[in-house]
Amino acid sequence: MEPTSTNSASTNNDSLRKSQSNSRVIKDSNSVLNRLKSELKQLMFSQPPGVSAFPDTDNLFNWVGSIVGPEGTIYEGLTYKITMKFPSDYPFSAPCVLFQTHCYHPNVDEYGNICLDILKDKWSAIYNVTSILVSLQSLLGEPNIDSPLNTEAAELWAKPEVYKKQVMKWFRESNNKM
Repeated sequence: MEPTSTNSASTNNDSLRKSQSNSRVIKDSNSVLNRLKSELKQLMFSQPPGVSAFPDTDNLFNWVGSIVGPEGTIYEGLTYKITMKFPSDYPFSAPCVLFQTHCYHPNVDEYGNICLDILKDKWSAIYNVTSILVSLQSLLGEPNIDSPLNTEAAELWAKPEVYKKQVMKWFRESNNKM
């Protein structure tokens, strides 16, 4: 009988641990949802010019957004669509942000992946959707050509007329597909 009661106690302890773990996941998920709701509210009431984002359907973990190229840059007047997928441990981990509109840029590859330090190794829980959008908008006019994902774009950056032609070509091709 003794081994049975030990197994029973062990099984009960395992069940208790799983229950506590599941409870923690639900609480964590709720805190992430609350954070995202708060950020959405903040963005709706104090939206910086030229950027926007909102949940895609009812899933608060998947957002769509847009970024208008800043004035005085090659990207001026062009609107780029992005997606943002938030991890279950947001804001302690950065969201996955991708350009959906084909963006010819030294720090954006052909698949829409972005090389931006705050989305990688410099991420901090103090960042939010607004800071990401504003950083992306700023990146359009101020690329980091020393750390390119698109080496051709980095090389052409010094030739504004040729560069602008590539930007427009990629932008038109992307909009024709959408």
